[in-house]
Formats: sequence, C-alpha cells, structure tokens
Amino acid sequence: MSRRYLFTSESVTEGHPDKICDQISDTILDALLSQDDHSRVAAEVVVNTGLVLITGEITTKAQVNFVDIIRRKIAEIGYTNAENGFCSNSCSVLVTLDQQSPDIAQGVTSAQESREGLSEDELDAIGAGDQGLMFGYACNETPELMPLPISLAHRVARRLAEVRKLGQLSYLRPDGKTQVTVIYEDGKPVGIDTILISTQHTATIGDITDDAAVQAKIKEDLWAAVVEPIFAESEIKPDSKTRFLVNPTGKFVIGGPQGDAGLTGRKIIVDTYGGYSRHGGGAFSGKDPTKVDRSAAYACRYVAKNIVAAGLAEKCEVQLSYAIGVARPVSILVDTFGTGKIEEERLLELVKQHFELRPAGIIQAFNLRRLPAERGGRFYQETAAYGHFGRTDLDLPWEQTDKAEILKEALKQPVSAVLG
Repeated sequence: MSRRYLFTSESVTEGHPDKICDQISDTILDALLSQDDHSRVAAEVVVNTGLVLITGEITTKAQVNFVDIIRRKIAEIGYTNAENGFCSNSCSVLVTLDQQSPDIAQGVTSAQESREGLSEDELDAIGAGDQGLMFGYACNETPELMPLPISLAHRVARRLAEVRKLGQLSYLRPDGKTQVTVIYEDGKPVGIDTILISTQHTATIGDITDDAAVQAKIKEDLWAAVVEPIFAESEIKPDSKTRFLVNPTGKFVIGGPQGDAGLTGRKIIVDTYGGYSRHGGGAFSGKDPTKVDRSAAYACRYVAKNIVAAGLAEKCEVQLSYAIGVARPVSILVDTFGTGKIEEERLLELVKQHFELRPAGIIQAFNLRRLPAERGGRFYQETAAYGHFGRTDLDLPWEQTDKAEILKEALKQPVSAVLG
C-alpha cells in the first residue's frame, strides 16, 4: 500500500538574530585562525536590542580587534540603520572572554607540536577536544545529495537575502525565515504542499500604507522575485494546490535583535539536515576544529555523501562518538535505512579502511586550521548562514566526493578481501 506523507524543513536568513550570532562567532574564529592557526576558540555571542555580548573561552597568540570585526560583520549582514533597533555603528559591544580550561586542553595540546604531516603515532596521541556524538547524512533527492525540504528552504532564504541586498525589493529588512513542506510518496518527493516566507519589511511600501495592502504587495513580489526563480530550477515544483503563506501574523516590521534576542548555536537543525536526519546536539559556530562537534560532524557528512555518490545506498546516515582526550572514535554506525546495495557490516569496514576519523586526521585531511588564512580570512563565517552542508556556492572539503570511485573499486574485491 502506498504511503503518502508531508515533511517540512525551515531555514533563516543571515539577519535572523540567532544567525547574526553564529556569523559573529565564526567571524571571530576566522580572524583568530588567520593569524594563529592553533588558536583554541569557543566563542559564544548574544544579541539583543542595541547590544552584542561576546563570551566564551579563547586561547590564542593572535591580536584581533573584536569590536571592529564585529561591527563590520553586522554591517555586511545589513543592519546599518538605527531605526531597526540594531545598527552596526551604534550598538554596544561587550567582550568578556576567558582562556580555555587546562583540563580540557591537555587532551589535545600535543597537536601544537606538529602542524602537518602527522605520523600515525601522533594522530593516535591527539585526542578529541570533548566527548559527544555526531551525525552526518546524505541522500539522492537532490544533486547535492541533501534532503529536498532543507535544500529548498535554504535556496528560498538565500534568494530572499539576495533580492534585498540587490535592492530589487528595497522595502525588505534583514530578518527572515523560510519553510518548505514537501509531499512524499513511498519515500520519494512528489510535490510541494506549502511554501512559507516570513520577512521583515518597512511599515509602508511607497504610497501603500494599509497593512493588508502592504502584505498583498509583499506576497505578490516574493512569488515573482523569490519563489518562481528558485522553483524554476527544481524538478519538484509548486502547483495549484500549493499553499503560499507570507507573514501569517499580518505584518513583520519589528524584527532582528530588536524583536528577539539571539544566541550562538540555536539553529543546529537549520545548520544540518532540517530535521531529516538525527542530530547529536552540538552546535558548530564559534568552535575551532579540535572541537569534534564541528570537525567530526563534517567528517560524518563526507563519509555519508561519498557512500551515496558511489551508488552504495540511496540514503545514508553515519554516527560517530568520541571520548575527551581519546583519538579514535568510541563507536561508528552506518545506517542505509534498507537502501544499501551491500551489507552494512561490509560498508562499515570500508569506512574504517578509507576514511580518517581521528580528530587530528580530520583536521589534516580537510585543512581545517589553515583555510581561513588561505581564503582571505573568510571561511567558517561563510558556512554560518544557509547551512553547512550541500553548499553548491562554496568549495567545502567535506562536500567532495573524491572517495566515491575508491568505494566502487573496493566493491569489486571479494568479500573476504574487504573484511580481512
């Protein structure tokens, strides 16, 4: 019997209060790693009306003007008008940072001794920066091997910010949220049930002052400027039955940090797979790559994506877990949800054989310490809005599928050869 169901994922724009915090946290990380690639960073940010608070633990030799880089990032996001209740050149910026606890640092301090070309013994000696569990996921619903709902929600959110920044819809303001509900039949996407956009805007649009008329204008404009261009590129398109909701409360004038406080790490489902896959609970932004919450989650995605890209499964979820100060994962799980082309025990052995999953090895394989400097001081902050995975606009090392051919070749071997 055919099973039909709905699945929804959301995204937020870079002007959302929580995303402001994520971007500031990762801007700090980029700045510190650009000067000292062994900086230890756990930067947390809070924003509210007229206020930015920077807290957390940082150990570094870098000399950074935190206030300056924070104001520049806020202006880049689009908060340059004090009438919004939050403005780059007038908000208060408070910096309260401590050094990393030596009890935490001792498990990974040996990483300071070697910058590249670590030996097997060195890789085994450099432990994880914390305990925890991480998940990575991939599926064949989209070319970027991401679930369709979160992929569409991100595309709509990015387009919403784009038309604002280009001045195409000059009445838009930085804060916004998107949501897409996809219709599935027997596990395959077949239609679009609902598209929701909530976007901050000016109280009036030209000579339009009535609230209902303002919302009608916004809805008309967003369909033409945002929805149609995005879904023109999608195999699954809205139809006459698709609901299109815009600012359902009736208006969205007060937004950003004036409308709601923001915190680093409060959009972990937006950052990953839109709820389509499990999540270990750890946030990414503001954390240097010795924190496995970040680096191992990237490795999980890399493994899962290469398995799907190799045609070994239609969908794949990978879980890793770590103990603080211990290099090798405590556990590895590969789940293909019944779509695997080979036994999962054999697939697990292939993962162990071909993928580096020790923290220092992940850092080395993805060059995670040096990328900020190599890319002009901008790397982690680019991932802090519109998702860390499936980004076709960014060259991200964990999105490469360079292991896919290796996995295919391994399948040609006898089972006994693979399992040893």
